[in-house]
Amino acid sequence: MNKIKINYVCQNCGANSVKWQGKCPGCGEWNTMIEEIVPVKKQGLAAKNSITSKNLDSLADFGADKPERIQLVDKEINRVTGGGLVPGSVLLIGGEPGIGKSTLLLQMSVNQNNKKILYISGEESLDQIKLRAERIGKKNPNCFLLCETNLENILQTINDISPDIVIIDSIQTLSTSYLDSTAGSVPQIRECAARLSSEAKSNRITIFLVGHITKEGYIAGPKILEHMVDTVLYFEGDRNYDFRILRTIKNRFGSVSDIGIYEMNETGLNIVLNPSDILLSQRDIEISGIAISATIEGIRPMLIEIQSLVTPTYYGTPQRNTTGFDNRRLSMLLAVLEKRCGLKLNSQDVFLNIAGGIRVEEPSIDLAAIAAISSSYYDLPVKNTYCFAGEVGLSGEIRPLRYLDKRISEAEKLGFKKIYISSYNKNLGKNSKNIEIAPIDTVRKLMHQLFK
Repeated sequence: MNKIKINYVCQNCGANSVKWQGKCPGCGEWNTMIEEIVPVKKQGLAAKNSITSKNLDSLADFGADKPERIQLVDKEINRVTGGGLVPGSVLLIGGEPGIGKSTLLLQMSVNQNNKKILYISGEESLDQIKLRAERIGKKNPNCFLLCETNLENILQTINDISPDIVIIDSIQTLSTSYLDSTAGSVPQIRECAARLSSEAKSNRITIFLVGHITKEGYIAGPKILEHMVDTVLYFEGDRNYDFRILRTIKNRFGSVSDIGIYEMNETGLNIVLNPSDILLSQRDIEISGIAISATIEGIRPMLIEIQSLVTPTYYGTPQRNTTGFDNRRLSMLLAVLEKRCGLKLNSQDVFLNIAGGIRVEEPSIDLAAIAAISSSYYDLPVKNTYCFAGEVGLSGEIRPLRYLDKRISEAEKLGFKKIYISSYNKNLGKNSKNIEIAPIDTVRKLMHQLFK
């Protein structure tokens, strides 16, 4: 008789250990290691399951046709998935609690009348789901609801009604009777995801899996979960603001360089077609500490407002506070302003905010941040018809950017008269007629032009 082998698996990251440990060696979380029985490999299966030449296919036998896609009413999901849903694919969507993942998928379900959709919830009752559907204000006779957490019952229901799209909310609530562990454990998540993926591939059903996230912002459960699915989406945003961003992290059937933008209101999520109009404040007077940046989210151009406040400090150490901007990058920009431009910021509190509650990590907003900080320091406003696009280096040079034509076109469309860019960009927007292109190479020259 074979001896039973015991392994310890982290509930958070899936790391393995031969002995129990209070702190996971993989992710550093405490009290997440659970006991798991290692299945014994059966003898003699290698010869029985060996691959023969009959199972092999040549790459030359396959055509170059694009995969068939399901076009959704929600154009933003079509955008981030590469042009629609591929039948037989599995999509994992993660996000913070209360950010709107369930609302997004339920709204997609009630709007899609031409496909049979099965919405399965393991967290809410039917009455709660119906209340949310009534708030959205639409009904769909092809959308079916099921409250269930047993995987075998779910698979039987899928086989009975043969839906085109299945939504599982959430994968952490499912459990299979073949395992003794509790729902949400690493073995349960791994087994349920594997069987759902097999069901999707064999019956050409598109399956959405909603995943919980940890406090660090990663999808809870084993990391293999993200490898098993075809597409990983993150739904993110600040719950104090109305804007939500649907971002692609992994996509086997398309690009990961695009995003979808929504606005949350009392009736659900509305698609934002032109985010620049909403993210920019409409003011008639010019105020110091304000600058506009032409940035790119994925491949989508946006104009955002950078707000800064520089004020003398009354403590020994000046404050450096940011909202939506990397605090370490702010420290670097302040050092550049002190060293290259002579601004005495070591005795000033500096606050930097990106309006609208969004977070931007692209370095193209460096130039607008420099302009906003300097404007507040001198208490001189930057003209509200100016915008900026450029990365700032440690030597004070302004580095070139990609997708420059898209940035200039977006600024021109919104009525801006002048855009400052790096003089090292090869393409300086020669096709633009209604906006002045101001190439510049150093931060010092920018300060001289803005505040001379």
